[in-house]
Amino acid sequence: MKNRSKRYKELTKLSTKGKKVELKDIFDLAKKTSTTKFDESIDISLRINLKQSKGGDFNLRTVVKLPNGSGKKIKIAVVCEQDKVEEAKNSGADIYGSEDLIEKISLGKFDFNKLICTPGMMSKLGKHGKVLGPKGLMPNPKLGTVSSDVKKAVQDIKNGLVEVKNDKDGNVASTIGRKSFSNENLLNNYNFFVDSIKKEKPDAMKGELIKNIYITSSMGISHKVGKGK
Repeated sequence: MKNRSKRYKELTKLSTKGKKVELKDIFDLAKKTSTTKFDESIDISLRINLKQSKGGDFNLRTVVKLPNGSGKKIKIAVVCEQDKVEEAKNSGADIYGSEDLIEKISLGKFDFNKLICTPGMMSKLGKHGKVLGPKGLMPNPKLGTVSSDVKKAVQDIKNGLVEVKNDKDGNVASTIGRKSFSNENLLNNYNFFVDSIKKEKPDAMKGELIKNIYITSSMGISHKVGKGK
């Protein structure tokens, strides 16, 4: 049998498994079960309905710009034309370049969490989709990572633009803040996130899009949000 740490055993005493927690209480509880020394993320997990009354299964892929940011530090790279490199540098991007950066990417030499590309460079970058795709780094216009406005694209991501997509079982997960955020800011981010997902419901779907919602800290235990909250 796997040995559980003392910390884990203490957390299980605060478990709400099988119960639903009112939204007004859930962030205090998530923080209480966030007992590590670092500033843990506060995460939301949704179970969504994938079945449509007509057509194939629904797949969710969109972006949500959290009103209070995510608190997550993101390393952004920009591939652009040579005459836009200075703009990329001034926009706050961590890595920037043109043909030289594409060459590094082709060799697998890159260290970033998000990649932005201008439309004019996509044909050259597209050749490396086999390298970028599996890592979830291939730029996509729908996700705001293919843009001629480099400054806006960088600032949107820096200021809380999060990518959202479901897995094959209908699970959706995202960060909505950090333990250090006030409950008010977490609640604002929560409501905005959930409302944004609800707006993605297709007309061909019957019933509710969101089945269940859970809140947890990155190293804590999950708590189910009361239905209708």
